[in-house]
Amino acid sequence: MEITPEAVHEGLARARYITTARVETVLYLALVLEKPLLVEGPAGAGKTELAKVVAAMLATELIRLQCYEGLDDAHALYEWNYQKQLLRLQVDRDKETPWEELASHIFSRDYLLERPLLRAIVAPHRVVLLIDEVDKADEEFEAFLLEVLSDYQVSVPELGTIRAVERPVVILTSNQRRELSEALKRRCLHLFLEFPGVEKEREIIALKVPDLDERLRAKVAEFVAGLRRLDLRKAPSIAETLDWARALLALGIRELDADAVRRTLSVLLKHEEDVRKAAPKIAALRR
Repeated sequence: MEITPEAVHEGLARARYITTARVETVLYLALVLEKPLLVEGPAGAGKTELAKVVAAMLATELIRLQCYEGLDDAHALYEWNYQKQLLRLQVDRDKETPWEELASHIFSRDYLLERPLLRAIVAPHRVVLLIDEVDKADEEFEAFLLEVLSDYQVSVPELGTIRAVERPVVILTSNQRRELSEALKRRCLHLFLEFPGVEKEREIIALKVPDLDERLRAKVAEFVAGLRRLDLRKAPSIAETLDWARALLALGIRELDADAVRRTLSVLLKHEEDVRKAAPKIAALRR
């Protein structure tokens, strides 16, 4: 695929991802400049989905590294297959194989377990590397990640330096649980992805749940937008909005009144305190 602004726009449209010109421009620049793209914003705003869509648009593999507290380079980069190495040692135990020869076998690529970062680097074609929720990882891992992304190469002591065959498209996401380092931000293009407005969410619902009545579609988008303005523990994600639209359709609900919302609110809100905060907004709906 030739990377042009028009191609990015058409590719996102084919992948059924509704977005804005600003998002398309930043994504285009990340692709042509071959720079990592850091996408920040609230949970559920479509950051992870954007990476999936880019992989679909480029017709390539998506390799995902899910970050969490305590993640280290061994789980992100590579590990040796110790069980396979031990079996090889047991097989050669009685053959009096010289250690130098044996070591050259058990510390070869055949015994290496590739984790997401290494898989993306050694892939024979360009892939999309999604480093999801990087803000959950420790600062030490962030520094390690910065080193890997600077040269797209890793050093394995037993094998030497392994360089990227094709530089991957790198997308990092953050829910802003903590402030990321300036060094990481400088290396990336930045995009803040907010929840869509009412009109955009109506378009998304129309695309993903086409059988939902147009009037009800508008009511759903308006009600969810109102919920997101509340001080909720967890605002409804776009995916949860779509689940709610499908639930209303499955139940044959054609009018968004207080009773219909109360019956189905658990699809949208997953914390009881949020349900209580939403009560006045529900009560205001026409019965």
